[in-house]
Order: sequence, then structure tokens, then C-alpha cells
Amino acid sequence: MDFPKFLLGDNTDYPSAIFVIHTEFPRFIINLENDEVEWLEEFDKGEEKELLEEAENLFQAANEFYDREIERYDG
Repeated sequence: MDFPKFLLGDNTDYPSAIFVIHTEFPRFIINLENDEVEWLEEFDKGEEKELLEEAENLFQAANEFYDREIERYDG
């Protein structure tokens, strides 16, 4: 099955949370309410520096995806 790069998620147990799921490597879920991130990958120490450098760009892309989706709902 082919998934989009980002997916939106919500859950009634977390009524104010907005989750964006990144489905490509490195996979993660970010809660846009508080910027908490849950990584769905295992990383070794050698990958940690590269991941931190890329993470900011990925989080920005997740926020842009959310903004775009909300504009489409409102439009």
C-alpha cells in the first residue's frame, strides 16, 4: 500500500491535540499542540547528528502540511 508522506490524526482522548504522522524515513508522529515528537524508528549514535539536522526541516514540513490541509477545509 502506498501512503502519502504526511497524514493527519486525531483522537477523542486528546481533544485539543493535532497529530501529523510522517510515513517516510525517519517516521514520526508530532503533536502540533505542544511539538512533542514520537519517533517510530530506532537510531544509533552515528545517525543521531544527521537526524537532528534533518528534524527541523521535517517538523517545518509537517506544519506546512497541516496549514495547507486546513486551508483546503476552509476553502
